[in-house]
Amino acid sequence: MQGKGLIKFFLVVMILVTVAQYLFVIPTNAVEADADNYAQNLTGEDSGEAYRIARASFLDSISDQEVFRLPLIKSYTYQDLKAQQLALGLDLKGGMSVVLQVDLREFLRTLARNTKDPTFEEALNAASQAQQNADDDFISLFGDAWIQRSGDQSLASIFSRNDALRDQIGVNTSDAEVIRILREKADETVRLTYDMLRRRIDELGVVQPNVSLDAERDLILVELPGVENPERARSFLQAAANLEFYDVLNIDQATVNALIQADQLLERRQALAAGQDSSELSATEIVLDTIYATDENGNLLTDSIASIEEREVPRQTAGPLFSILTPNQGNFGPAVVGIAQGNDRQQVMEYLRDPEVARLFPRNAIYRWADAPLELDASGTPGNLYQLYQLSVPRGGEAPLTGEYVTRASSGPDPNGQVAVNLSMNSEGSRIWARMTTEAANAGNRQVAIVLDSQVVSAPRVNGPITGGSTSITGDFTVQEATDLANILQVGRLPARLEIIQESIVGPSLGESNIRSSMTALIIGFGLVLAFMLFYYGGAGVVAIVSLLLNLVFIFGALASLGTVLTLPGIAGILLTIGMAVDANVIIYERVREELRTGKTVGQAVRDGFSNSYSTIIDANVTTIIVAAVLAWFGLGPIKGFAVVLIVGVLASVFTAVLVGRLMVDYWVEKKGDMSFWTSPSKNLFADVNVDWLKFRKMSYGISSVLVIASLAAILVRGFDLGVDFKGGYSYTVVLDQDLTAQELRSSLTGPLNGTPTIKSVDSDNTYNIVTNYLVEETGQIDGKEPQDVVLAALYEGVVAATGNTSLTLEEFGNIESDGGTHITSVSKVGPTIADDIKRSALWAGAIALLGIFLYLLVRFKGKRFSTGAIVALFHDTIITMGVFAACWGWIGFNMEVDQAFIAAILTVIGYSINDTVVVFDRIREYLNNHVSQDKKTMINNAVSSTVSRTVMTSFTTILVVFVLFLFGGASIKGFAFALLVGIVVGTYSSIFIATPIVYDLTDEQEARSVKAPEDTSVSV
Repeated sequence: MQGKGLIKFFLVVMILVTVAQYLFVIPTNAVEADADNYAQNLTGEDSGEAYRIARASFLDSISDQEVFRLPLIKSYTYQDLKAQQLALGLDLKGGMSVVLQVDLREFLRTLARNTKDPTFEEALNAASQAQQNADDDFISLFGDAWIQRSGDQSLASIFSRNDALRDQIGVNTSDAEVIRILREKADETVRLTYDMLRRRIDELGVVQPNVSLDAERDLILVELPGVENPERARSFLQAAANLEFYDVLNIDQATVNALIQADQLLERRQALAAGQDSSELSATEIVLDTIYATDENGNLLTDSIASIEEREVPRQTAGPLFSILTPNQGNFGPAVVGIAQGNDRQQVMEYLRDPEVARLFPRNAIYRWADAPLELDASGTPGNLYQLYQLSVPRGGEAPLTGEYVTRASSGPDPNGQVAVNLSMNSEGSRIWARMTTEAANAGNRQVAIVLDSQVVSAPRVNGPITGGSTSITGDFTVQEATDLANILQVGRLPARLEIIQESIVGPSLGESNIRSSMTALIIGFGLVLAFMLFYYGGAGVVAIVSLLLNLVFIFGALASLGTVLTLPGIAGILLTIGMAVDANVIIYERVREELRTGKTVGQAVRDGFSNSYSTIIDANVTTIIVAAVLAWFGLGPIKGFAVVLIVGVLASVFTAVLVGRLMVDYWVEKKGDMSFWTSPSKNLFADVNVDWLKFRKMSYGISSVLVIASLAAILVRGFDLGVDFKGGYSYTVVLDQDLTAQELRSSLTGPLNGTPTIKSVDSDNTYNIVTNYLVEETGQIDGKEPQDVVLAALYEGVVAATGNTSLTLEEFGNIESDGGTHITSVSKVGPTIADDIKRSALWAGAIALLGIFLYLLVRFKGKRFSTGAIVALFHDTIITMGVFAACWGWIGFNMEVDQAFIAAILTVIGYSINDTVVVFDRIREYLNNHVSQDKKTMINNAVSSTVSRTVMTSFTTILVVFVLFLFGGASIKGFAFALLVGIVVGTYSSIFIATPIVYDLTDEQEARSVKAPEDTSVSV
């Protein structure tokens, strides 16, 4: 009775907590209804882009306001309410997901005070290269690279120059100790970058963002459901927000002469390299008049120089520098050196950083480009041209004033009506800013440059000292750009640079389609299982149904409270959990039916049936949790969510089926005096099974050997259809508005994408998945465009050529929000680094899962024969399942690519197979212990026969729900479901015909009579 009271207490508590979790939906829906009404009244529409923007704006405006209060307990904002509910992943809601790599390369450079030591740079480059194919973290790789190259030089000589490290690193500190300290500093930086990024994302205004840190791999996963401007989100996430203030150096005749000499020097160097006579090269002489233009009130015009006198000596062509950099000839401010095309900026900087060229210019000069190109003039020129500024840097090499002194940042109009970012500084920042502006004003004709992430966003003229610690930045900002910049500056700059190595964007229409198909699968699968339990177990089936319903309620409540994001694989996990949750009921009910057939009363049969089932249920579910835990540790994004769902589902099913189920059965039996555990059609099914299973072991060994060899041959010869997760590249799902074959599309795309893309038909009409590795390793801009924009334009060009639809615009094609016409519904990018990392993680996950199961069974069954049988059976199931995929991809009408979801399916097959095998092993151990008068063959055959009903029932219900998932789950989940179907069938077979015969062959007659059961694991209820 005491045990029952404790279970009732926990049941009531769990129900109350879960119901409270669900009740948060009510005030949340009220707020969202207000948002709907606001958007409808503002736009006069109930859908469309304008409606969505207005709705999102309303929710953003109240996201941090109190909208609900629990009396005497707590108040909640809209964001708080959403955090209490189950969030939908990108594949169900649409949005953007990125995996960001924390760039520790620049971090180490900063710690080393930007040393120019060549060995240090070589080690950094080698570590970056090794990181693409290695398991170790970047700091360890850097340490290895340094040891290989450094000779007698110590790391301490590099890092002891940093004042912040001198108390930890001295000149005699060993390299190993320096690496340990660097690892600690790197871990702190990664954690701080993660924390600050989370704060920054809160400012982005996305409802229910999901941000998680993989500290072992220095990766940050960000999911932004419902985000409608991926470009804005991308910039927001990666902006370092390194704000600096500099004095400027006005160009004068000396600067002009230095430019001329630099151009001539570079030209002579090119001529010598080409074997030409450089003495014939002529020069251009430019004389600068330093009188600047003023307006009618005598104020300086910083965007105009009064006159430049130019005297040319005849010359055939401009030199290397002047061919790409046009010197300032009076059109721009006095600190502007010249202008250049966007794609020439890097080359100009390389020329100016040349040691011989750099000596021609002032030692305190540095050069920075404007952040945005010049505006077009009336004729539509100059186009993609950027201004190059000459700034003054103090002797220490650092900006005199940085964003660290900024205490507050906001956006708003300035007195002239321009959009501005307004800054307030602390006392030290105010003092430095007052000194800088005073010196600039006293010098006359002077500007100060405001630099963000090494680009000049504004270079205002200083008319007088600014002593209040407040200033504003103007720079042709839009309202949104100013707001984003103010938010970033308010939070602070990120400690380390972030690089996007994986990206996925899903349109809302695709998410809605996935929800419909998933809910259909969930409802049908659940309904079929309920109907079957009623048909097969009668009254006990009602208890199983209530247990399953409670199981679902607890699963969704627990996932919401844990902040889990529900994805398509997560829904698959819930469906799989339903099938596997029936397993505990089946084990118990089949055992009760056995006890009833021996003539026991219902009360005795229930008591013995439950108590004799606990050991089996614990063993079966522990092995499943081991696999799910490995998936949760190694998986990313949706796969991690699938693992969490599986763990929660297993725990909930054990609680509801074993403990709550026992309460309900006992109550029924005590009140009614009876309970049925069968119906007339099912009463005698599998009741008198008597098969010599071991007679078939040599045949099964032969059949399995052939299947395994054929599978290995298929894997080695055909290989796998590797998804973008494992090979890297860009992946697009494209919907066409006309009939077109994959070959026609492939032919038109091969040229623009600089190679043959992989094209697969998706299960809906005229929908194709297109994968290309074009520019996937490119990180810098190409002709002023981001690589993903160049790839999209190439894809658009090929699609237009294939369809002949010249009226289709690039904007329409790339609009994932569209619900008609030819357009992209989803896009993802996986860089080579993350692809290699995913492959390594998959191998480690499989190996660790198998090792964990082997060790558990070794301890649990106190003998290697059971562990050996189980592991051989698992290898058998895994190889055959993978072999089917290798043999069948390409000619079956659905996607069979190997990706993270496939790895999750393989590990789930391992978990299910071992679940099935453990049930058989448990009964074999019981028979070996309790039927010592029989020979081992008879004992094992009888043990297997006694579990046939459970094996058939569990496999049938699990196959039922997985088959429904396969039929109705949508294109993106079919491969996952097919792998599970194959694995369940093969796993059921191997438990009886592979694992069991191996145990038989490894057990002698004397050993069979000495097997001891584990200590009693029953629960007193």
